[in-house]
Amino acid sequence: MGIKLPLEPPCLSVCLKESKEMAAPPLSLARRVAGASYPAAAAAAHSSSRSGYLRHRLLPSKRWSGVVKMGAAVGGGQGGGEEEEETRQAKEMAAARRRWETLIREQKIKTLTPREAGYTFKLTDKVLLDVRPSNERQKAWVKGSTWIPVFDVDTSSDLNGLSKKAFSFVMGGWWSGISTMSFNKNFVQQVQEKFSKDTDIILVCQKGLRSIAASEQLYNAGFENLFWVQGGLEAAEEEDFEREGSQPFKLAGIGGVSEFFGWTDQQRAQAAKEGWGYRLLFTGRLVGAIVLADALFVGAQSIGPLLQQLQSR
Repeated sequence: MGIKLPLEPPCLSVCLKESKEMAAPPLSLARRVAGASYPAAAAAAHSSSRSGYLRHRLLPSKRWSGVVKMGAAVGGGQGGGEEEEETRQAKEMAAARRRWETLIREQKIKTLTPREAGYTFKLTDKVLLDVRPSNERQKAWVKGSTWIPVFDVDTSSDLNGLSKKAFSFVMGGWWSGISTMSFNKNFVQQVQEKFSKDTDIILVCQKGLRSIAASEQLYNAGFENLFWVQGGLEAAEEEDFEREGSQPFKLAGIGGVSEFFGWTDQQRAQAAKEGWGYRLLFTGRLVGAIVLADALFVGAQSIGPLLQQLQSR
């Protein structure tokens, strides 16, 4: 059975270790948690298209001079150096995909659909471990789940951190709402403090990629009974899990201006279910924004002559 590994903005280069030794991620990979390229991930997806596991659905293009990864951004290189970096990242992503497929094929990590995971969580004593960052978790979460993020929103305020956040915002964060992320170096330790290694753990994230990487980390640390929710909470229907929080599961991973105006794929799908009332809400927001922009433009034109009159007096 083919397992479809989702390709969301690839925050997981830190998890792309070739060895099974559970240590801190390689320095180069940890650095790229704060910014690895979409083009690199796109190259990885393209090179592995024959396997049918990854889909190329990335918005940014190769003409970007910077690089963005899961909303964490740094400046890009120039010329051949940038191409070499992209090639290396593509190889690491492809290697990680092969490892994940092997773990699933050999049943070392078992796969559940969101519906199967929901029933299993309700009817058994298995643990549901939510590894999403806090900005997704606070919008919607499964009642009774345990939260330990494998990546979380970067709250650093040093010059380097601020520059990454500024770059992320300029290169699309304002539109998508994607935040700068940092790797949780204590993820495995925090899980070990809560659960024994023979505990049945179901891992879930928003789309499935971070949770499969987290599953690999826990497997390498000696956890024996791991279950991965394929497709994540975004693939779940509302009846699959008992939800808490203000947003549907499918909308927990969106943000920014695109969310405000309802211009995301998830919201379009939601509008098809909700009907015209849902659509009118975002239409009203768009009309209001246009009216406000027009008022500001007219006001700006009026201020100039007014200031000149005041100065002439």
